[in-house]
Amino acid sequence: MARVKTLGVDHIGVGVTDMERSLAFWRELGFTDVAFDRTGPLPGLAEVAGRDTVEARVVMLRPAAPTPLGPGAVKLVQTLDQPVPPMPDTMAWGEPGVCEVCMHVKNQEALYRRLVEAGHTGLMEPNSSPLDPYGTMCSLSYVADPDGTKIELIEWVDLEAGWPQEDGPQGVNHVAFGVADIERTRAFYQDLDFGGMLFNSDGVFEPMSPWFASGQAPRMKMTLLTNPFGAGMEPVQQIPQGPDASGEWGHAGPFDFGIGVRNLDVAVAQLQEAGIELRGEPATIDLGNGATWRYVYFREPDDTYVCLTEARY
Repeated sequence: MARVKTLGVDHIGVGVTDMERSLAFWRELGFTDVAFDRTGPLPGLAEVAGRDTVEARVVMLRPAAPTPLGPGAVKLVQTLDQPVPPMPDTMAWGEPGVCEVCMHVKNQEALYRRLVEAGHTGLMEPNSSPLDPYGTMCSLSYVADPDGTKIELIEWVDLEAGWPQEDGPQGVNHVAFGVADIERTRAFYQDLDFGGMLFNSDGVFEPMSPWFASGQAPRMKMTLLTNPFGAGMEPVQQIPQGPDASGEWGHAGPFDFGIGVRNLDVAVAQLQEAGIELRGEPATIDLGNGATWRYVYFREPDDTYVCLTEARY
């Protein structure tokens, strides 16, 4: 395939049922920079949402203290033309669909304790381990947002030594999503400029077991693919594969992600040259004062909801 020039994962989309409640929650996680807050029609979604135009409130939140380990944003979406679709009841972690929001936090254990003490739901106690193949030390925990979104608080202990920051939340480190064939997905996204790899694992992560109806986490192959200009991505292959948890576009919880590009028209031409099918026409949202948000969804190996996004705001 021809290479498509991208800027890494720009944002993760999270469906919410009460925007004000969710905004208050994400402020506690350091996402206090409101890039835009828009209510109105979202064009270009017929092939992903099943209707020509979606009426929604969309708030794009950037982190107040972004770093190279936490550069990404969160896009909160509340559909208004129909009730917010529920989170798929098949969603545990690693089934086809977007799994989580992962944000980088220096001293993640302290943030986890603070959030739980404030009344938020803790999903996994802090734990640490070195990851193959480089032995990179990773410390992590999980909390839930008000709609049940799994939020991983991750701390790349070895890596942050080179980026001295104060303790606390930064921004999105990566998005995780379930796939049918991790090697196929790896090859596809390497041609979208995700050519780096932070870890590669194959096994059972026991702390996730309570999330599964069986009480036992399945075997999972996982890798973290990186791009030097934005957040990374973590495709996950369950063995055996669990039921589809993609759900409807805009459902409560994590449902899509956007890959940044400098120029959407150039990137679309590169997609087409690479033989990648678009899922609709490019859309432009006028945000006023010369600012625009442009996006187009494309077909990837597992039909995960993924778009290219051009941020001029």
